[in-house]
Amino acid sequence: MFYPMFAMFILIFVVGIVTARARFGHVRQKKINPKYFLLFQGDDIPEEILKTGRNFSNQFEIPVLFFVVCLSYMVMGFDSMVGMVAAWVFIFFRAIHAYIHITSNNLIRRMQTFWLGFICVLVMWIDLFVLVWLNN
Repeated sequence: MFYPMFAMFILIFVVGIVTARARFGHVRQKKINPKYFLLFQGDDIPEEILKTGRNFSNQFEIPVLFFVVCLSYMVMGFDSMVGMVAAWVFIFFRAIHAYIHITSNNLIRRMQTFWLGFICVLVMWIDLFVLVWLNN
């Protein structure tokens, strides 16, 4: 489970860089007042700032459940093909979700990739539950 967790870390890091570049770029171009970032309140905020910022925040919602379940597999010593496949599929859908959110922001496609990723984490938790139950 380490490698899927590392891949998720890399995705979060990349989204963070994209977010920072958007923010610094808009401040540098004087498209946004730097004071906006004190409380994240203001008017006429560029769409790119909102999309990248919200996507970065999204990386600390469902992925937290992903990290916890991955660590649980590792700490409990379970190797599961179901869990490993679901973990990599989750990473795939999170990457697509981030790309859609930051670019076209197509709501239907974004929602589909979000829920497919969510289902992957659900499968991982159910798989882990079954493994624990069968081994007790």
